[in-house]
Amino acid sequence: MQEIKSIQDFTNTTQDSLNKGKLVVINFLAEWAAECGQVNDVLEELSKQLPHVVFLKVEAEKVQDLSEKFRIEVVPTCVLYKNGAEVARVEGANAPELSSKVKQHSIQAPPLPTGGDPKEALNQRLKQIINQARIMLFMKGSPQEPRCGFSRQIVGLLNETGVEYGSFDILSDEEVRQGLKELSNWPTYPQVYVKGELIGGLDIVREMKESGELEESLNA
Repeated sequence: MQEIKSIQDFTNTTQDSLNKGKLVVINFLAEWAAECGQVNDVLEELSKQLPHVVFLKVEAEKVQDLSEKFRIEVVPTCVLYKNGAEVARVEGANAPELSSKVKQHSIQAPPLPTGGDPKEALNQRLKQIINQARIMLFMKGSPQEPRCGFSRQIVGLLNETGVEYGSFDILSDEEVRQGLKELSNWPTYPQVYVKGELIGGLDIVREMKESGELEESLNA
């Protein structure tokens, strides 16, 4: 985990990652706070599982301008930063929440393969995204900040089950948004996939929740 010692250091270190749409996890810590050691251990383990995610650490009291930029009030605080904006944060040593949010936001669309049939290349890319997590939600916005009522409702239903799931913001990639409709033969969003297979949209997920089938299907 690379240490950041100034705002300029942060800018230089993250520029390439932000350009490529990578997730950056910034761990604001203090040597005197025992909980920071627990968070470090969690992030070290996550860095092994998610090599495409950038993990940084910042001594909050020593790099005050960066702490002020991210409105840090307590340590440890982990800020998840993607595409030039904060997408989530976890305050305190909440290992399950931290692990879940990092995995959720680490999902990124692979580049479109060059050469060959464009449609087949797009379908290959879509299948890669679908299979980046055992349970994948394609929605407008993120689970922390849904950008439509349907997405907000389906996030609520999934969160009630307690399962971990990945998500992809279809508003961030028009090719994915349009291509997935055709690939899945499902014209609307949100869409939920389990082990690469489409379960359905909001209405079906709601019906499965009411009948008691949802948790069984998600955990199959």
